[in-house]
Amino acid sequence: MDGAYFRVHHFARQLASPFPLLAAVGAKTQKIEIGTAVIDMRYENPHYMAEDAGSADLIAGGRLQLGISRGSPEQVIDGWRYFGYLPVEGESDADMGRRHAKEFIELLRGNGFAQPNPRPMFPNPPGLLRLEPHSEGLRDRIWWGAGSNATAIWAAKLRMNLQSSTLKDDETGEPFHIQQAAQIRAFRAAWKEAGHARASRVSVSRSIFALIDDRDRAYFGRGGMEEDKIGFLDESTRAIFGRGYAAEPDVLIEQLKKDEAIAEADTLLLTVPNQLGVAYNAHVMEAILTTVAPALSWR
Repeated sequence: MDGAYFRVHHFARQLASPFPLLAAVGAKTQKIEIGTAVIDMRYENPHYMAEDAGSADLIAGGRLQLGISRGSPEQVIDGWRYFGYLPVEGESDADMGRRHAKEFIELLRGNGFAQPNPRPMFPNPPGLLRLEPHSEGLRDRIWWGAGSNATAIWAAKLRMNLQSSTLKDDETGEPFHIQQAAQIRAFRAAWKEAGHARASRVSVSRSIFALIDDRDRAYFGRGGMEEDKIGFLDESTRAIFGRGYAAEPDVLIEQLKKDEAIAEADTLLLTVPNQLGVAYNAHVMEAILTTVAPALSWR
């Protein structure tokens, strides 16, 4: 495994403030990427977040890969209001999230912007001051969780990598993996048109379970994951939820070969059922790495 990415949800009995955990993982590991999928930018103060992110990335030796987004369905109604954030006039909460994201990535460039105090507590370098600590290179390791083709293109123009999860806006009525592959191609075309110097990265998320023992069959061998599902994120947004995969390894390999979005992406995030415990999740990941990944030339 190349990395560990953590979900972030407020008002749920799970991780809500990712940077303490990211810093702790960074201090205890040496090689893996450490990321999020995703931080809801409607809840974030871009300045404070830039300081936290810089600190955690320096502790990890430059291994953070931060997935951010305008947000996902919430546990509470308009939870960002409790954090003190309101859209400005004429702005939706999604617009506010994207505005916070643009401020955040601008701050990560490390340019000075604040007028120094002529009588500071500590000596200042010359010129305007930036937020500290600054971690060089973190700006290139920010990913945008895009739910539509348009926001994927927007992310490409802003030089953010692309995270595409197991749901997106149903824009064409085609199967999920085909729509997601088209989203990735639109992102890469916009990236090329923007003329960015570095190469982009793209991840897709999947629930994949190799059925190799009785526990696997009891948990995931009863079916129900084989088809995409259609739902509504709100009154007007029709969404498509991608299928999961659960089968014996030889069957799984043939199914995954047909997933066009996995073929288009360069990074695959496996969603794991963390409520089933550490030992079982280690088994799930080991099963994929040993019985499925080699046949598909995943590394």
